[in-house]
Amino acid sequence: MTVPPTDRTAAPTKILLDESELPTHWYNVVADLPEPPPPPLHPGTHEPIGPEALAPLFPMALIQQEVTTERYVAIPQAVRDVYALWRPAPLYRAKRLEAHLDTPARIYFKYEGVSPAGSHKPNTAVPQAYYNAQEGVTRLATETGAGQWGSALAFATAQFGLQCEVWQVAASFQQKPYRASMMRTWGATVHSSPSELTEAGRAILASDPDSPGSLGIAISEAVEVAAGREDTKYALGSVLNHVLLHQTVIGEEALLQLAKVGETPDLIVGCTGGGSNFAGLFFPFLREKLAGNMEPRILAVEPAACPSFTKGEYRYDFGDVAGMTPLMKMHTLGHDFVPDPIHAGGLRYHGMSPLLSHMYELGMFEADAIDQIACFDAAVTFARTQGIVPAPEPTHAIAAAIREAEVCRETGEEKVILTALCGHGHFDMAAYDAYFAGKLRDFDYPADKVAEAMQRVPVVGA
Repeated sequence: MTVPPTDRTAAPTKILLDESELPTHWYNVVADLPEPPPPPLHPGTHEPIGPEALAPLFPMALIQQEVTTERYVAIPQAVRDVYALWRPAPLYRAKRLEAHLDTPARIYFKYEGVSPAGSHKPNTAVPQAYYNAQEGVTRLATETGAGQWGSALAFATAQFGLQCEVWQVAASFQQKPYRASMMRTWGATVHSSPSELTEAGRAILASDPDSPGSLGIAISEAVEVAAGREDTKYALGSVLNHVLLHQTVIGEEALLQLAKVGETPDLIVGCTGGGSNFAGLFFPFLREKLAGNMEPRILAVEPAACPSFTKGEYRYDFGDVAGMTPLMKMHTLGHDFVPDPIHAGGLRYHGMSPLLSHMYELGMFEADAIDQIACFDAAVTFARTQGIVPAPEPTHAIAAAIREAEVCRETGEEKVILTALCGHGHFDMAAYDAYFAGKLRDFDYPADKVAEAMQRVPVVGA
């Protein structure tokens, strides 16, 4: 018999699946959209590109996943075997947080910090390493912001015998040195970006020797190296369709777990930088919403300092600073955007996933932006009630969930709130120290800066 979910003392705190319930397929939301997303374009001709244009960077299996319209993609057994090191991941009901807030809301969080790298990123790093190894690639190059993606790819390449080279955004490289140590433990080579190792990096340092770096700069460096070596491919930790596809194991598991306690969400909230964690959580629930099985409100939350959804323009832009990638239609702050060095390093990309950007334009979810001090306020409340120290990135979703729960306290409404705690903050304690010392500052990215950056974004079409 299912325990009534309103009973905090009797309802389960941790909802588990066994290994036999590990998802067998990834879900491709493109199959269920009312219209397909705009295609990537060649940066010179502005014509749609075919799979061959992506071949220098990605293995063909991932390119096929990038463009597929099939609803489901089978997860290879070798990938599931590595997933089983930590998946299925637990779903928790945050009963102690609920009690602290004195809210009738029921708050659930899917905890991805149980992975070897401490975040959701291995969900895509593992299949990316696998497919590259299957096609004879021996080396992967990538960028990383906060270090979570670099850590995940270093772990994944170690599982399949590949070499890994990582360019880490300078601000995070300095703030989080032990992330680089973790990458090196798994065999990766790590550089601070911008670096003197690439033309893109040298150009940035020539104009700004103290550049804090950005994901766009680091991408340029990694892409330059991957495109220049036959044994090397590029791996991206967010933004692209195949990355979002792999992350849907999060939502597929959460659907099963909530069903075990007879719950459906009224609100799904996730943090967004490039968008993969948010997409991985809500895509399977959106499938059920489109089928008429539930009606959740869906909310993306981003930093006020890097507000691509809430202040960026929806247009074609490069994915990197140097203009080496195809043009993608997305919400962008401009490809040469260099963010304020806020501590949510994984949420500092200039553009949002093209797929999510398209869905946002279709009105399939909402977006909000929150300052970092409010996020750390929420993080400390969460840590002191639930015990887990969150990474700075998911504190944006936690802050929004707490706000919604406080509204429920005022109205008496018993909403079910679902969020994804996409990683722990054990490597982010310098950020918490800065918060406790009162050294954090909020920064709202000015709209005039976006307008200025748009002057340097390619003009596509009329």
